[in-house]
Formats: sequence, C-alpha cells, structure tokens
Amino acid sequence: MPGKQRGGSRSRQVEVISPAPRQVWSDLLDRDELALATQTPAWLDSLCDAWPLKDASRLYRFPGGRRLLMPMVRRRGGLGQLLAVESWPGWGVGGVVAPDDPLDTQQARLVLTDLRALPALRVAVRFNPRAPSVGENALPPGFVARERTTYLLDLSGGFDAVWSHSFLSTVRQGVRRAERMAVEVTVDRTGRLVPQFQELYRESVARWAEQQHEPLALARRRQLHREPPRLVQAVAERFGASCAVWLASCAGQPAAAIVVLRHGTHAKYWRGAMDRRLAGPVHANELLHRLAVEDACAAGCLVYDMGDAEPGSSLARFKENFGARAVPSPAYYRERLPLTAADRHLRAAVKRVIGFKDA
Repeated sequence: MPGKQRGGSRSRQVEVISPAPRQVWSDLLDRDELALATQTPAWLDSLCDAWPLKDASRLYRFPGGRRLLMPMVRRRGGLGQLLAVESWPGWGVGGVVAPDDPLDTQQARLVLTDLRALPALRVAVRFNPRAPSVGENALPPGFVARERTTYLLDLSGGFDAVWSHSFLSTVRQGVRRAERMAVEVTVDRTGRLVPQFQELYRESVARWAEQQHEPLALARRRQLHREPPRLVQAVAERFGASCAVWLASCAGQPAAAIVVLRHGTHAKYWRGAMDRRLAGPVHANELLHRLAVEDACAAGCLVYDMGDAEPGSSLARFKENFGARAVPSPAYYRERLPLTAADRHLRAAVKRVIGFKDA
C-alpha cells in the first residue's frame, strides 16, 4: 500500500500519497489532454528497468477534491532517497499531471514547497512545455531555474497543413529526393528493430566523438553512463505499440532510424541515429520524420515533440526546418550541496583538457 504523508499550510491541509496508486495515475492521465508520453507509468518503469531507480511519485489531494500527480524517481537502496529525487532532469520532461485545469501559481508553489522539504540532497523537476508556464513566482526559496528549450511541432491542422505550411521547402525537397532514391522504410511496434537502431546509434556516437574532438573510448563510456543499452529495449517493451521504431534502408543497408513514443495527443520523437554516409545523400531523416508526423496526425496527435536543443545550434535549425517552435522548458533544482554546479564545472574542465568542440 502506498504510504501517506501530510503537507500544506496550517489553513489548507493537502494529503500527499507516495508512491502514487497506479490506477489513480492512469485515471488522471486519461483526463489530462496535454499529458506527455514521459509522464506515464510506462516511462517511469522504463527508467527503473535501465537504472537502479525506484518509484517516488507523489499524489496530491486538495480539500476541494482536486488531485495532482508528480511522477518522480529516486535511487534504490537505503541511502538512495538521500541523493536525488527527480522528475526527470537527465531523463526527460516530467512535471505535474494536472487534469481539467492548468496548474496555477499557488498549486505549483505548494507542490514545490512540499518537494523542497524532502530529505534528498537534490530535488529536480521539469514541467510540461505543452501547458502554461509555471513562472518564477511559483518558485519557493531554495529553487533555481536552469534554462532548457523544447521544440514542438503543432499538428492541430492535420498533415496536409503541416506539409504545406510548417515544413520548409528544403524539407519537402529532401523527402521527394528520398522517395525518388527508393529509400525503403520499415516501421515496427514490437521492439524487433531495436538491435538495428542500437547499431546505428553506436555509429552515431563514433561520429559525434570525431566531430567533438573526443576520444572514442571516452565518448562510448560517457554514453553508456548516460543511456544504458537496456533503456531502448525497456521503452519498447513497456510502451508496446505506443513505441514505434522507424528504419530507413538504402540498398538493403540500415541508414537511419528514429524512435517515436505516443500517449494521447502527444507524439514524441525520442531518439535518432544514422550512418551519415548512407543517410545524408538520400535525405533519409527527412523522410522518416515526414512519415512519423503523418502517422501521428492519423492517430489524432496534436503535437510532435522533437525534444530539446540549444537555440541557434545546428540541431535546433534541423527541428525548425520542420516547423517546430522553441518553447522554454526550464529545469528547477533545489540542492543542499552544489551538485549540479560541481558537475558542470567538472565537465567543462574535462572538455578543456581534451579540446572538446560542441557540435
């Protein structure tokens, strides 16, 4: 049975249940039209499959009957709860599931005040970029914001409108070239294509290492720490038919692949990989996204979430070419020790030593 905790001010008691009951979580997701694929139990369970993490979700019950749910994880083990509790900086966007009405400033502040009191050294959260911004006024003392930007493509007008008005002409031309070059595309929703994606991802890591002037061994080690190979397989298993692996092949050879997750009206381009020598000349990536966007529109999705990018970067420009717009999606941290700053300084020092160049 989930444990119960009490929180809130003297005048307004709010019941907090952690971990949140799964049926309640599912019910709230069904009523939240803006819910993300990364706010689902399937996402949390995937993270717990890949890392030594544990469900730390929190259900808030307000006196007037409203319920909010914050999906969260913490490390397993007796000392795990003393390290970090997160939703989910480093693992995607989490934040409050808020059905019926958007999260207001007072409710956001109450939730963050509750999280601030947790014993963990670090508490971190990112709120849904599809929902109205929480705003700096909701931050209780002790929380700081770190800028992030998410790129969202509006699908509300249907695929014909996206193709004609959102995709730049260069994207449309690339798609047509891929079709003329007879690029073969396969989509699978059973996990069968995960090994092909993993192989292309290893190729991508090697290419990124070369571009960034990073030793390949260090790049592979860093990538294994950041994303164990088990994660993609776990996501495919947990999401089932809601996880699609799109694979483009040239002359029978895998050239590019993307992984797209879906929940409700939200489609998320989660991962991409390619062999640039094969995929670049035939514009395989443009074709994959064109098909994935059309598929999302047919399924009734209202947004194609292309994930994070640094504004002005080549990755951001790639996403903007499809019509995705930049939406601020900051991460909020409360730390008893400057863990994030220390990690950032350490990474910067290593980059200087090896002559790292941001791609």
